[in-house]
Order: sequence, then structure tokens, then C-alpha cells
Amino acid sequence: MTDHKQKLVLASGSPRRLELLHQIGIEPARLMPMDIDETPAKLEHPRTLCRRLSLQKAEAARDVTKNELGWKDAYVLGSDTVVAVGRRIVGKAEYTEDASAALHLLSGRSHWVYTGICLITPGGKVRQKVSETKVRFKRVSTREIDSYIASGQWRGKAGAYGIQGIAGCFVQKLTGSYTNVVGLPLYETSTLLAGEGFDVTAGWLEG
Repeated sequence: MTDHKQKLVLASGSPRRLELLHQIGIEPARLMPMDIDETPAKLEHPRTLCRRLSLQKAEAARDVTKNELGWKDAYVLGSDTVVAVGRRIVGKAEYTEDASAALHLLSGRSHWVYTGICLITPGGKVRQKVSETKVRFKRVSTREIDSYIASGQWRGKAGAYGIQGIAGCFVQKLTGSYTNVVGLPLYETSTLLAGEGFDVTAGWLEG
């Protein structure tokens, strides 16, 4: 049985973030997607936005769990990913028209992917990091964009694409963390957890 001090609450419902944690042997004890307003403040920098939202998600989940029996000693992890061209934020597309506009914008140019992660420890300590990755797309044809939109893989994703799917073939060059672009930078996440006493290796098995 997992020690109570090893309980991790993931303040997200993203299957991609869950898969990434599984990749490094971490099984969150609880998934808590938090419904917060993700609207950027006026002139807010993408880096500042992802940092703020990851904090708000973690705090919201912590507010729910701190008074629940058996959960006050849990670690809470919040994360938010933002895609931007310069300072222009390319949000999650809700409609196909939005997705098309986003992909045409990213086509043939470089953009930045920022992921903010926020860890709240059982003692209430708040630790934050931001990972940045530069991604360059090839020139994507209108036919390719239309076909990608038809696949549905853009739904719910920052920048209207998921690098781990079909859109991986659009990426000409990547500088920085690949897992950051998927949605959770594993180096920063694991070092943040380990630095606050969470045994990252507890779930590693031989074979």
C-alpha cells in the first residue's frame, strides 16, 4: 500500500499529462480537473499566464482536499500549457474555424510552448517552474490543415495541435523539452517533486 505521504493529486483531467506521469512511474492518487477562468489578462505575457494558471489550478485543488480526511498530507500538482507566437497567445480552439486560423498562423514559422507547473507540498509550501520550448513548423498546406482538422486531434489542445499525434510531422525543429510540448515537462516535474521529498522512484520496477 502506498504511504500516505506519497499521495499525489493531479489538478488536471488531461490524459496526456497522466500518460507522461505514468511514463516515469508516477500514479496520481487522484485526478482533479479544476474549472478556472483561463482568460489572459490584458497584455499578460504567455509565460506569466501559464505560471498564474498552474498556481490557480493547484490552489483550487488544494482548497478542496485540505479538509478531506486522508488527503491533507497529499502533494498537489497543477500545470498549464500556453502556445504563443511572440507575445500573441494561441489558445485552445473551440471551433474548426479557430483551429484552421491557429494552424495557418503557426505554418512556416517558429512558436513558443510554455508550461507552468506548480507543486503544493503537504506542509503548504508552493514551488513553481516554467519550461520553455521553441518549435518550428514546416509550411503546412491548406490541404494538410483541413485533413488534420478532420482528424479531430486538435480538440482541447493549446495551439490547436498535439505533437504526439499526426501534427508531429509538421515539426521541422524543436529546441528544448519535448514532453513540455506534450503538456508536462518531465525533467522539471520530477526534480520539483524529488526536491520536496516525494520519492519519484517508488513506482519504478525491474523488468
